Amino acid sequence: MAVSPASGRKAAIEARGVWKVFQGAGQDSVKALDTVSVTILENEFFTLLGPSGCGKTTLLRLIAGFDFPTEGEILLYGENIAPLPPYKRPVNTVFQSYALFPHMTVAQNIGFGLEMLRKPRAEIDARVTEMLRLVKMEELRDRKTSQISGGQQQRVALARALAPKPKVLLLDEPLSALDYKLRKDMQIELKRLQHETGITFIFVTHDQEEALTMSDRIAVMSKGRILQVGSPHDIYDRPSERFVADFIGDTNFLAGVVQSFAKGRAQVKLTGGVVVDAMVPEGFTPSGKVTVVVRPEHAQLAASGKGLKGVLENVVYFGTDTHFHVQLSDGGKFTVRQQNSRDGVLRLEPGSKVVVELETNAAQVLKD
Repeated sequence: MAVSPASGRKAAIEARGVWKVFQGAGQDSVKALDTVSVTILENEFFTLLGPSGCGKTTLLRLIAGFDFPTEGEILLYGENIAPLPPYKRPVNTVFQSYALFPHMTVAQNIGFGLEMLRKPRAEIDARVTEMLRLVKMEELRDRKTSQISGGQQQRVALARALAPKPKVLLLDEPLSALDYKLRKDMQIELKRLQHETGITFIFVTHDQEEALTMSDRIAVMSKGRILQVGSPHDIYDRPSERFVADFIGDTNFLAGVVQSFAKGRAQVKLTGGVVVDAMVPEGFTPSGKVTVVVRPEHAQLAASGKGLKGVLENVVYFGTDTHFHVQLSDGGKFTVRQQNSRDGVLRLEPGSKVVVELETNAAQVLKD
């Protein structure tokens, strides 16, 4: 069983060289997963993030046992569970559709799985009470699930999935049906539940903000492959590939040529002539033409000085911050995001000549 050297925690789930091909007629076969390997630690909130069709739900289904890998292994605490059916895996799933029984009460829904496992009545009652307290729904225990709100139904579905004490809880975009405010509240609630139960949560979403808010680590997926795994900070501030940088938040891409490289940093001469000091992804040796990424909030706008020269095209006020859209002298475009304050923001009119100044450690070279 794998153990993380950094944390000392055991691996709850390991995918090793997993392929999944959905067979069709001839060329209609679809490769949903392409040599996926990832280790998810016990007591971790781990998120699979990517656009529709990237393979994240397929991987979740393989872990749950609803599908089987074409090749590769799925390990649960060191045991290969890939051949096992769902009911033989200590894993539960919460789907987008909560699939509650509308004719049953909240308490009956939560206890249903325990009854199917033929647990003693006293144990079921005690566990249901514990789950109601965990999701803060003690007062609604005798209410039918058809008579409660969407957010409350989501809590019941979570409580039902947690009641049998699974080793791993899988969540397939369970917040997608909720309105914005309730969704934000439930993000905090889910993180609290994961922390209090100590159960490994594997969460699937296409929502970047949701992933950054809730996760201990994130795996960004595209076209059946995992492109990068890291903390929210790593994924956002240190993307290794263009897809990751582009998919997570807003960003600026700058073309340049590597002049030198040493100790994880590169001196890159941008097409506009400015030389920037850029960080480099671990294990990558850049050379020749490269792309450098800079987040909009990691740059400042000035009327004069050293930096990327250009002309201010547009100013967009968003309340919390203001976006300045700049046409660079080399033909490229750059967006600067500045947080607003009571003192106001930099007063520049569209058409003004400006300079974009990059913060220290703002630039990152991409692998592709």
